[in-house]
Amino acid sequence: MYWFCSIRSHDVREFSDRLLVAFAWFLVRVVVFGLFTVDQNERAVKTSFGRAPRRGKATTLDDPGAQFLTEDERPRYSYPQVEVIGPGGPYLKMPWEKVYKVSVATSTVSMAADFETPAANQNGTVLEAVTKDQLNTGLTGQIRYQVDESNLYAVLFGIKAPIVHVMGYFVSVLRQRIASFEAKSETIPGGDVSINDLRKNLRDLNEFMVRECRATPARYGIALDASLITGIDPPPDVESALAAINTAHNQVSSDISLAQASADQKIVQSRRAVEIETLKAQAEVEPLRKLAAELSGLLKKGPQTLEAYLRTVRLRLYDKAGAVYREVR
Repeated sequence: MYWFCSIRSHDVREFSDRLLVAFAWFLVRVVVFGLFTVDQNERAVKTSFGRAPRRGKATTLDDPGAQFLTEDERPRYSYPQVEVIGPGGPYLKMPWEKVYKVSVATSTVSMAADFETPAANQNGTVLEAVTKDQLNTGLTGQIRYQVDESNLYAVLFGIKAPIVHVMGYFVSVLRQRIASFEAKSETIPGGDVSINDLRKNLRDLNEFMVRECRATPARYGIALDASLITGIDPPPDVESALAAINTAHNQVSSDISLAQASADQKIVQSRRAVEIETLKAQAEVEPLRKLAAELSGLLKKGPQTLEAYLRTVRLRLYDKAGAVYREVR
């Protein structure tokens, strides 16, 4: 009996020790490792048994950015909207819960970067594209992007590598634009060389890329903030030919501008000469008009008044003349 009681008390103490250890482990696991914080440039999503809490029945199609999706794309990119944990803390999570954090800060990457094959595109420095006139050009620049907080499901759970999809989409749209870009010129008949026209319209090209990529937040959960294409370089073997063409075009444009300026100047001078001659003619005619009006008024008063006026005029002329010659019949 004593032996049985001794074994029983030993088991009770061992069970108590195990229970105390389990409680201590649970306390450390929950209190120490179960607390987390979210930085200012981060957002977090907490899952319970692998499932993230939803925001009701809301999906990405309810977000304003979904208006840029086509009708075929809307069913394919309908992701649920999940509850997002904002900056702050500490927050508590249970052992069966898991926290996913993602940075929402604006990031910049080379537009030639290939995250799956880093050595591609000359180690991610130059992106090749073909123009409409079959010139293989090298494009350099960057894109600025950030994670869209309203579509974290796509970033964390829906797509394996969202930035890879965004870069692929951006590159495909850019190459299509480069291939279909038509050269236009107002001064050179027949149009300009397309690569030169692309260089002159880098700002329009960047704005076009931003407009065409407005659907990326709804597609991949990443918003394209800016397209910063800075250089478009032709192959080395055609660089000298393009330089010669540019020189010729610049010379022709300069000659046309000088000719237009000279023609405009001559037109202005001709108008001024016409105005001057018109004023001279008016100055000569005006005294005659006044004299005719005065004589008409005298004639209306009677023949004697007009004869008296003529006699007075003759006397003035005689007074100024040194000699008078009269015809004698």
